[in-house]
Amino acid sequence: MSQEKITLKTFDRQTIALDHYRNGFKKVVVLAHGFYNNKDAYLFKAIAAELAKYYDVLVFDFRGHGKSTGLFSWTADEPKDLSVVLAYAKEQGYDQVGIVGFSLGAAVAIIEASHNRIINSVIAVSAPFDFWQINFHFWEPEMLSDLKLNLGIKGKGKGVRPGNILKKKIKPIDVVSKIAPVPIYFIHGEKDWIIKPKHSEKLFEKALDPKKLLIIQQAGHAEKIFDSNPNQFIQECVQWFEQTLCAKTKTDEAVN
Repeated sequence: MSQEKITLKTFDRQTIALDHYRNGFKKVVVLAHGFYNNKDAYLFKAIAAELAKYYDVLVFDFRGHGKSTGLFSWTADEPKDLSVVLAYAKEQGYDQVGIVGFSLGAAVAIIEASHNRIINSVIAVSAPFDFWQINFHFWEPEMLSDLKLNLGIKGKGKGVRPGNILKKKIKPIDVVSKIAPVPIYFIHGEKDWIIKPKHSEKLFEKALDPKKLLIIQQAGHAEKIFDSNPNQFIQECVQWFEQTLCAKTKTDEAVN
């Protein structure tokens, strides 16, 4: 397996840093991190390495994070970042493209998948149905667990350059029904103190088939689900993509 470091330009002239894990697969999975994270964070590198056993993988930094330029706009402009990554995937000739979005990255994935048909399958992990309805129950025990994680080696290198939080945003709940017929799988941790499971439950109710919902008992927020349940998380992702990412036939190619 090779790992290439790529830079891409968005329509509004931001530079997006991307790592391309190549292993010769015809299918590719895109990882979209959440707030205060990046592609080089400990857990994201681990998730990319695990998924790269089954697919080629693209993992990138949203604007205002990691090695990408600009300021984070809290899902207002980040669909432009994901869009250019998806265009790159199409240029590389992959048969099918799946995406795993985490937290605000899951919100961006839902927004982009509602109109971008390069995406063939979606996994939304700890997705909010509305940015302004995020919970932040900082008094819950799981918050201390997250704090300890971020202060240790697994939090090394994280950070954000925030922009205007008041910039107009699309609510995932308003567009999730437009994703169909692309399949979407909502995964949430029962003990998520930042974005409560009700967010995924509301999104699941509004989404059209094909769809699936899983609330993982005793699990926390976003990539912490992988941290506490690594085998289950990867297994769920692989099983979903094996069911929903299918190589194109000659008939499909002729239609496209």
